[in-house]
Amino acid sequence: MKRVALFAGSFDPFTKGHLRILQKALPLFDEVVVAIMTNDSKHYLLTTAEKKRVVQDAVVGLEGVTLIARPASLTTDLAHEVGAQFLIRGLRNSTDLSYETGIAEMNQSLAPDIETVFLLADSENAYVSSSMIKEVLQFGGDVSAFLTPTAVELLTAKLKG
Repeated sequence: MKRVALFAGSFDPFTKGHLRILQKALPLFDEVVVAIMTNDSKHYLLTTAEKKRVVQDAVVGLEGVTLIARPASLTTDLAHEVGAQFLIRGLRNSTDLSYETGIAEMNQSLAPDIETVFLLADSENAYVSSSMIKEVLQFGGDVSAFLTPTAVELLTAKLKG
């Protein structure tokens, strides 16, 4: 049986930390589906098309990655739709673990056939969040260590415009 994992997030933007989690997941599964989704509690700068462009740029050359965009959908429903038996979640710290455990438990109750797999962030990404990156960039800071050139370009244009 093909082992398929779903790596879902709002990815505003998709950071090098997200990329590292994806790279860690790839050897574990036959396919990882990266899904750009929405979180109604977040304010987004990038459009779905822009997010897709950033992710496509970041995953060039990686085997076993499929990219889709699916706003306004339950993660477990999407996992069933794409045939994923696993959900990939990155953890930066104990706060993430607490938050993500609740989500994993809800997903488990909605879809007992799907298992959540937690992967730890590398230490150089453990303190980085998309909102922090956007704030640093808004005030002229250099975030190129955390983003692909495409993401820096798109976010800079959004924040200046």
